[in-house]
Amino acid sequence: MNLDDLQAIEELDADRMLERIRELPQQCRAAWQHAQELALPPDFGAVRHLVIAGMGGSAIGGALLHGLVSDHCEVPITLVRDYSLPASVAGQNSLVIACSYSGSTEETLTCFQQALERDTQAMAITTGGKLADLAREADAPVVQFDYQSQPRAALGYAFVLLLGAVYRMGLIRDYTDDVAEAATAMEAWQEDIGAQVATSDNPAKQLAARIRGNLPVIYGAGFLAGAANRWKTQFNENAKSWASFEVLPELDHNAVVGFGIPEVMRQHAAVIMLRSASDPQRIQRRWSVTGELLEREGVTAQEIWGRGESKLSQMLSLIHFGDYVSFYVAMLNGVDPTPVKPIAFLKRRLAELGTIID
Repeated sequence: MNLDDLQAIEELDADRMLERIRELPQQCRAAWQHAQELALPPDFGAVRHLVIAGMGGSAIGGALLHGLVSDHCEVPITLVRDYSLPASVAGQNSLVIACSYSGSTEETLTCFQQALERDTQAMAITTGGKLADLAREADAPVVQFDYQSQPRAALGYAFVLLLGAVYRMGLIRDYTDDVAEAATAMEAWQEDIGAQVATSDNPAKQLAARIRGNLPVIYGAGFLAGAANRWKTQFNENAKSWASFEVLPELDHNAVVGFGIPEVMRQHAAVIMLRSASDPQRIQRRWSVTGELLEREGVTAQEIWGRGESKLSQMLSLIHFGDYVSFYVAMLNGVDPTPVKPIAFLKRRLAELGTIID
């Protein structure tokens, strides 16, 4: 695949994933506006525990929210990517937000049903499905949106609707200016990394070429841990390839010891460091020394810096860059980035075994 052959890209990208990636800035603006129009129960502002339940592309919004607001949110945030809520989640002091693009994710539906049984506050963010039906039957708010895509391609709604809802509850500050800055930063970066830009001038295409055939290992720190996770899952689902992510400073207490073995990984591990000027000085020093350790072992590492002044802008711009890179790796791998056939197989087999997946 020649990444500068736009016709070949269009033919391989049958379901138009590239268009969905390009629309992320518009998604964020639309989702924030939608959130400002929400009418949420006054009791939501009095909750003492915020629980976000979701899986896959519907869960990443919760991870990003946690990383972005945990330093000033008035209540603790717990992420649940499983079938069961923690035992501590019960009663009106807890608010469970179930996030499922389709509304039929069995783990999320199970958690939502548990929330109702335990008499917690509850709400749903979805395009519809059984989750919306359950929420309406229980008189719980439903934040519903209409965007046709794979769940992972609706990140602007999955994340920014959640961010806006928590703001409307009065639990975090106003992010209006940050959303605007982030959307502008992403659109500006598209001028450098879009498909129309030749590989010779396109850092996203260049990175994709280096990654192809290798194992991308993405490092993130602090509020960018969720962004590193997003990069990893986009390589999995878009490029249909192996990928891994690690979080600083934790990786300095274990992963650095394993850089040397097996030796073949020195040539095939492509470390990507997601950097931010907002990282505290202690983390900046760790980035530097970790880079030295990688260099000593002959492992290739590349830094990608977020754009903009706000943490939200840096987070979303890095995610946007990573989405483009994963798309270009898909093209180099000769695969349509949209279908996720192994997940479809899983759902079909689980349904045959009697699960509640539709």
